[in-house]
Amino acid sequence: MSKPPIPVGISARHVHLSKEDLNTLFGEGFKLSNFKPLSQPGQFASNERVDLKGEKGVFPGVRILGPVRGQTQIEISLTDAAKLGVKAPVRDSGDLADSAGLTLVGPKGEVTLHNGVIVARRHIHMLPDDAEKYGVKDHDFVQIRVGDANRSLIFDQVHVRVTETSSLECHLDTDEANAALAKTGDFCTIIK
Repeated sequence: MSKPPIPVGISARHVHLSKEDLNTLFGEGFKLSNFKPLSQPGQFASNERVDLKGEKGVFPGVRILGPVRGQTQIEISLTDAAKLGVKAPVRDSGDLADSAGLTLVGPKGEVTLHNGVIVARRHIHMLPDDAEKYGVKDHDFVQIRVGDANRSLIFDQVHVRVTETSSLECHLDTDEANAALAKTGDFCTIIK
């Protein structure tokens, strides 16, 4: 019996800031303001943006996601990394050791990071009940199909992340989504 489809969310380039880096970029005691909630509970896209500056180029106005985190993390695609001139590894969120660096430019200051820039590994967020329904467990890797009859792709090594505070959604970056002609609100299916 086939399992129900899973909503897809496309993750564009974005920034997660530590409190210290937020203060440097925007001023002491600055608080992020909520532009809109994201699919994962408690997370939001803020009104605030910063510029990403690499060796080869700059991306102006990259959105900051809240709330603040323990360490600053920048998530970009492999195409973005090439344009910026940084060697960002494919990693799980939070796995920042020996990752790439760049400079963040805000309205009140700059922060030069020696690591913290990654290409986020494609993953599926789910609750424990979802994991049971799909027959998977936290940190499993599955294969999914994305797209329609005109163009579908199979992605291997999709990381399953099960927490008590998740909302069921598969996250792909913009490169992956473009290859499959997928957009936020589409669906994927676990096939293996």
